[in-house]
Amino acid sequence: MKITFWGQSISLRTPALLVFIALSALGFYQLRVKHQWTVERLQEINQRYARLAGLEASRVELYSAESAALSSLAAGIYPVGQDISQAGNDAQRRVRDVVTAAKLQVMSSQVLAPKNDPVFDRIPISVRLEGDLVALQGALLEIPKLSPHVLIDGLSVQTIGAVKGDVAQRLAIQLSLSVLRARS
Repeated sequence: MKITFWGQSISLRTPALLVFIALSALGFYQLRVKHQWTVERLQEINQRYARLAGLEASRVELYSAESAALSSLAAGIYPVGQDISQAGNDAQRRVRDVVTAAKLQVMSSQVLAPKNDPVFDRIPISVRLEGDLVALQGALLEIPKLSPHVLIDGLSVQTIGAVKGDVAQRLAIQLSLSVLRARS
């Protein structure tokens, strides 16, 4: 069928063919964009799947590492069921035992009010000591070996009296320590 338009004869097949070609090109473009998007998503999924498959393959090792970490943590802190004041007093007693065994004199020691960390109750302990440098070094080597762990937060050392070359210098020592208790 032919239509005459301004004196020109136009076949109806030509516009229909042009519309069909335009729609086909648009459809092909949409299909190509969707294909590219799908390929990218599949690559992301494959990478995630590979990571998850690796985690699944090492599940036994991960569980044993988690178990070891939890038991190590449990050995290093006071349990939830223990009263905060009891935990502080126990740590204070253990620290006093260590420093007196190292030949330091305990001038005073005090368990301070607990501080709330997000996961633990931090129980500060303040200890004032007197002694010589060798005794202090011995105590500082033994305190980290205590279990539950006693953390050394701060240390202040000052000399007492005049410095003499032939006699070990007497020191005034202020230790800021803390222990952790699990929160419920």
